Amino acid sequence: MEAGRLQTKTLIVCLGTVIIAEAAARVGSGLFHPMILSGLVRLVETTLMVTTVLLLEKGLAPIGLTGEGILRGLRAGCIWSAGFGVITLIGFSLMAWAGMNPLALIYTPLPTGPFDRILFFLVAGLVGPVAEEVFFRGLLYGFFRQWGAPAAVLLSTLLFILAHPAPSGVPITRIVGGLVFALAYEVEKDLLAPIIIHASANTAIFTLSLIQG
Repeated sequence: MEAGRLQTKTLIVCLGTVIIAEAAARVGSGLFHPMILSGLVRLVETTLMVTTVLLLEKGLAPIGLTGEGILRGLRAGCIWSAGFGVITLIGFSLMAWAGMNPLALIYTPLPTGPFDRILFFLVAGLVGPVAEEVFFRGLLYGFFRQWGAPAAVLLSTLLFILAHPAPSGVPITRIVGGLVFALAYEVEKDLLAPIIIHASANTAIFTLSLIQG
């Protein structure tokens, strides 16, 4: 990732492709299984965004994707995920000791039926995080980074929170997640790091919700 390298026209074109894809999804909402449709839309959006950056920027470095950085990004993502998990475990233990229910903060209603649950884990636990990290960190963070890391972290996290409205109360998981993903991207300079953290966090939340349910 190189600060300020993502051009405005690249961001605008990518935003346009995402808006068109979302509009098409609404039109076809009654034709497909909702989770299958969501997964297909995220795959299409990811493909269009990556292709747009590749063509307009002559490479994927502006969104933190380089061939030589794959192993480094995977390793960094696993280390961040492990550290994030340990810190979360400590925090939850302290909350439980204080008489609070920490799982209530992350509980996510899951669909009923094994097929729907498998789809949910695949789409929301893997496909979704990839698409969202390309958009929020790769594109938005990469564009805002020209104004400095603090601005990029705050603005990309704010937009991430607004795109994931909480049913009620303070969106703690969205705030913490957005900040951690952005900080990991800033430190590692590799989009694979926040992708792995995001996917791991979502999968952990869904698994705990499944057990709790």
